[in-house]
Amino acid sequence: MDDRVTSEPSPPGERFPVIVEPSGRRFEARADVPLLRSAQAAGFVLPSSCRNGTCRACLCRLLDGRVVYRIEWPGLSAEEKAEGCILPCVAHPASDLRIEAPRLVALGGAEAAR
Repeated sequence: MDDRVTSEPSPPGERFPVIVEPSGRRFEARADVPLLRSAQAAGFVLPSSCRNGTCRACLCRLLDGRVVYRIEWPGLSAEEKAEGCILPCVAHPASDLRIEAPRLVALGGAEAAR
């Protein structure tokens, strides 16, 4: 198993900071909530469609940290996993994170900026 993906979920309610590159925007993510929903709660939009790990619209790269999936097989190839790709719609934080999501948008339509 890739060391960026763990099978050990963090305690419910535990919170982790997430830094989104290249914008440098930050939000807090709860361990018991997928990253996509935590970003939305903080006022940011990541592209998404299915919210169950199959459409891959939310695909982004994990630069630092660890995530846990609570589904058996997220829709990622072995090569994508090796490159650090994650699906925020089904990925839960297991540590502080830094992700690359160039299509992050602040609610209200403005591109996310520092």
